Amino acid sequence: MPSWRLVSGLCLFFFGSLVAAVGIGYAMVGIPSENTAAKSQNNVYYWSNGDQMVATGTGANRQNITIDQIPKAMQWSVISAENKSFYTDSGVDPMGIARALANMARGGQTQGGSTITQQFVKNTYLSQEQTVTRKFKEMFISIKVGTQLSKQQVLQGYLNTSYYGRGAYGIQAAAQTYYGVDAVKLTPSQCAFLAALLKGPTYYDPIGATSIDPAATADANRVRSKARWSWILEQMHNDKRITDAEYQTAIKKYPMPQGLKATKGMTGQISYLVDTAKKYVLNHSDISQTEFDQGGFQIYTTFQKDKVNELSAAVKKVQKERIDPKKRNLDKYVQFGAASVVPNDGAIVALYGGDGYENGHFTNNADTSGVPVGSTWKPFVLAAAMEYGTYKTDGVGISPLSKYNGNDHLKVRNQDGSYVLNKDNSLFYQNNESDHAWGYITLRKAMEQSINTPFVQLGMDVGNSKVRDVAKASGILDDSFATLNASFAIGTSTPSAIRMADAYATFAASGKQADPYSVTAVKRDGQPVSGFTKPAVKQAIPDNVANNVTDTLENVIQNGTAEGAKALGRTAAGKTGTTDSNKSAWFVGYTRQLSTSIAMFREDPKNAKLLSMNGTAGVASIHGGDIPTSIWTEYMESALKGKSDLGFPDATKIDNVEDEAGAPSPTPTIVVTPSETPSETPSATPSETPSATPSATQSCQFSWQCSDTGGTDGGTTSSPTTSATATESSGTSRGNGNGGIFGGSNG
Repeated sequence: MPSWRLVSGLCLFFFGSLVAAVGIGYAMVGIPSENTAAKSQNNVYYWSNGDQMVATGTGANRQNITIDQIPKAMQWSVISAENKSFYTDSGVDPMGIARALANMARGGQTQGGSTITQQFVKNTYLSQEQTVTRKFKEMFISIKVGTQLSKQQVLQGYLNTSYYGRGAYGIQAAAQTYYGVDAVKLTPSQCAFLAALLKGPTYYDPIGATSIDPAATADANRVRSKARWSWILEQMHNDKRITDAEYQTAIKKYPMPQGLKATKGMTGQISYLVDTAKKYVLNHSDISQTEFDQGGFQIYTTFQKDKVNELSAAVKKVQKERIDPKKRNLDKYVQFGAASVVPNDGAIVALYGGDGYENGHFTNNADTSGVPVGSTWKPFVLAAAMEYGTYKTDGVGISPLSKYNGNDHLKVRNQDGSYVLNKDNSLFYQNNESDHAWGYITLRKAMEQSINTPFVQLGMDVGNSKVRDVAKASGILDDSFATLNASFAIGTSTPSAIRMADAYATFAASGKQADPYSVTAVKRDGQPVSGFTKPAVKQAIPDNVANNVTDTLENVIQNGTAEGAKALGRTAAGKTGTTDSNKSAWFVGYTRQLSTSIAMFREDPKNAKLLSMNGTAGVASIHGGDIPTSIWTEYMESALKGKSDLGFPDATKIDNVEDEAGAPSPTPTIVVTPSETPSETPSATPSETPSATPSATQSCQFSWQCSDTGGTDGGTTSSPTTSATATESSGTSRGNGNGGIFGGSNG
């Protein structure tokens, strides 16, 4: 047994060493400076070839001010909300530090400093690494700050170094950014709003931040902001920091801040390129938004300057030729979104996000959801049928030469043979644009003319969950899928232009898919930041399924609704799409080298709701084969100039022809001999219209690749006859299968 002297000596040595270590640590750390923290740097973005695109950051949007220039209401709003004991505590919360260290020991996230002093210290760190060393250093600095700086100096430092969102560091920058005034002129109500932002501008700025988190919508953020703003005012009133009269005045009206403004260099398409690249960095690294906005990063993108300019020029050219809001009211609020992706790679080489921040358009149309894609969804239905078959084929894929009823206003069957019903138990009817009697036609022909009824029934026969699986494997994100009802097959989902270009790139690459990416590398202080490896390429759908989809979509350009794209003069495939009430029009097309999507829509600037484009551009309705296809062709011609026409791999015939249940038997081949009388062609049942007998003369590589004869364009809008259940959530295609707002697709 050790003697008591030895035990006492060891204890004294341990505690003495601990005191010495604390003393040394305390002596070695310095007090943070607001001026040092204010030296934030720009983030520099580079084009794919290494040339500088733009330098943007917060250095110019930061200015320290003294405590006498900060309203008392601002001072008390943060104290009442975050640290009521600020003027009496030591500046350090030992329990909070202990919790943070325990979390780090378990591998979890550390928590922010629980006192204003600790938060001030944390704000001065340009590095936000979560390490025990940094946490101990922060503790020592906080103790030193608490003993050597006055409370007024600490509060001034905190308000000058805090991040308020929109690139604004410090209360002076925040006052100018949100209200266009100097900080000294802020009202108590405005002070409470700005104090609420300190909880996290991503979730408390009422303009929203869905590019960072889909949950941070404008509506959700406004609710959160109002709740915290009113709570802070209540706390200030309870703490007797504002009078009854001041409280009643402040709480009367929520101080809605002004909108976004373009910053230096953030004009034209640059703003949307930076938005896309920043979002990618935050989603693929451990860099926080606060740390990123403090600057000093070099971001190397996939964007090609020439293609970005060519895409923008194509939009502007067609827009100038066709859209005139001064002449036609229905041309007002027309918007475009576009993206161009490299197949078998995923690199985003170009995008078009809108008219630019300088024109008040802050939403990136290339990377936003909410615009239904219409008939551009039909290739996923066909791909699912070829990969999985229908409920009748036991997992064996079916040929695009399988026949389905293409007539207008048809009842749709479930797999058990029963009919699909609306919510009120009335029969669901699917409509085409016109009442043209197509009869039973091949899926290839239905794709060519963009006829709805065959694909709605095919989606039911395959199972729309399988269609969703194929779309997801191709690159479509979960949060853009619509409800899996009958209308799902004709494009009620709302993926972004980037994701649609990427998904079609999967067809171009014979089923190989890579997630879209916009950043190849990020560096800071010359050192690469991890997390930016090139996305893996994987076989998402069978190669021959993808090649058969491509073969079918080539025919859409050669003989169908996208004939305008033939002007490209090279091998290409694509699909048009238009939604009910003409609220959006799409064209997505590709070659082996490039996949590009073009979206066109009208949006009410007051509530962001889609408006009909009937009458826009002086025509009855806008189709995907019209303006979107013109823009696509104009851009692709420039983007591929001088490039070889690589064509597409040959598609191997899929032999299993499985017609829709109830389809008439094929017309027998008639062989006439002197001793025989030709048999009579079977007649159609009253509920069926047999297809025409195919022409005997066909010119194509395989007989199965030839399209059916006959017919006019299946079009893009609903039949004039309106179903009584059109507005039901599972009604006809005139109402949307996803809430009755967007009505699926017709072309």
